[in-house]
Amino acid sequence: MEENKTLENTNSVKISDDVVQIIAGIAAGEIEGVYGMSNSFAGGIAELLGSKKSVSRGVKVEISDGTAVIDMHIIVRYGARIPDVAWKIQEKVKDEVESLTGLSVEKVNIHIDGIHIEKETAQEEEEEKTEE
Repeated sequence: MEENKTLENTNSVKISDDVVQIIAGIAAGEIEGVYGMSNSFAGGIAELLGSKKSVSRGVKVEISDGTAVIDMHIIVRYGARIPDVAWKIQEKVKDEVESLTGLSVEKVNIHIDGIHIEKETAQEEEEEKTEE
């Protein structure tokens, strides 16, 4: 008869804040209406999502006892309904971070730092003003 042996797991896994920042940034970038992230922590420079370097900009993560609080500074596309975009970001980021890291996400705070207006839209508005 085999004995049931229980191995005690003394190992631990530490997930870097940077990893959580990248996951959150990628998740936010998948939401329609998000133009990019704003690096308001160090000067307010807007960056496009797309590379690992810019994905984590504008994302601040605090992890304590397996619980994460995430602050995100977002640039929204002109015409997007801001409350809807913010809600979708919160849901997507929470789901992605929890499923990929096993952390519990307590809060996802969204800070809208700006609105991006496409050049064509800005030019059309200028033309409409001059025609009046």
